[in-house]
Parts: sequence; structure tokens; C-alpha cells
Amino acid sequence: MERLTLEQYREMVSEIIEFKNLYGSLPKYALVDGKKIHKEHYIDMIERVNKFVLEMGRNPRTVDIRS
Repeated sequence: MERLTLEQYREMVSEIIEFKNLYGSLPKYALVDGKKIHKEHYIDMIERVNKFVLEMGRNPRTVDIRS
């Protein structure tokens, strides 16, 4: 898996936020359809999506796992 759909991305972010709220820290990795996405990669993804939304004024259709 090289990229996530917007729905997969949103689900991943929701799970990360839920984990942080429960344990007070970010998880070492996120699981999406059985694939591990390590912390440094999902943080990069979130930063890139936020930048895209600010610059383009809309959500991306897909999100690459690695930049």
C-alpha cells in the first residue's frame, strides 16, 4: 500500500487521536488494513495533508504514505 484514501486517512487520524486521549502520547505506529505506518510517517502525512488543505482549500482524494 503506497497511499490511503481520504476515508482510510480519516479513520487512521481518529484512532491516533483516541490513543493519545487514552494514554497521553502518540502510538509508535498506526495500523491501516493490516499495514503498519510508523510514527514518523503518519506525522509527516498529517503535516502534508494540513498544508494541502490550507493551500488548496479542499481535502486531497488520496494521501501518499511517504513523501
